[in-house]
Amino acid sequence: MTNIKKPKHIAIAGNIGAGKTTLTEMLSKHYKWIPQFEDVDHNPYLMDFYDDMPRWSFNLQIYFLNSRLKQLLEIQRGTETVIQDRTIYEDANIFAPNLHDMNLMSKRDYDNYFQFFQTLKTMVAPPDLLIYLKASVPTLVYQIQKRGRDYEENIRLDYLKKLNAYYEKFIEDYKEGPILIIDCDKNKFAENEEHFGEVISKIDSQLFGLF
Repeated sequence: MTNIKKPKHIAIAGNIGAGKTTLTEMLSKHYKWIPQFEDVDHNPYLMDFYDDMPRWSFNLQIYFLNSRLKQLLEIQRGTETVIQDRTIYEDANIFAPNLHDMNLMSKRDYDNYFQFFQTLKTMVAPPDLLIYLKASVPTLVYQIQKRGRDYEENIRLDYLKKLNAYYEKFIEDYKEGPILIIDCDKNKFAENEEHFGEVISKIDSQLFGLF
């Protein structure tokens, strides 16, 4: 057990409703890691964005980029292991291109945003482990309905489907560091202790090479 480098940054990626927050909470408790969540309640753009996406998409994405970068710089400066609910990569590789694709963000705004992201990316280290929660659209819909957030009620199936396609491509191309994929159609870690145990042993072997 000597010489094991303590991980500093675990990040959870996954579509809306995949279970990122739940898993972040469970893992932070199990490993005594510090959780960092997306602050949905204090986001000054979110409600406006859902009302008028083309008008507010760029503002929203810049807000996310800034808050995520701030988190990453805090993680690098700190000494504790932090587990992060959603990554800086998802904003740039999934949500922004999808908005551009759906004509909800102009090409000019998207190019500006993406170049800004590329610059910022050089300032931060990738996570020691990226955990991807892979889920089919029916699973996502079920979990979104279960938590009943008002502003998510109008999320369309084609929107989730397109995001899933972007996620698949992103994960396929991800070369920044170690990655662990959890299939949430099969693994119900939130309600099944054995399933959560499987997740733990996979993380242990990835991070600590115990098995």
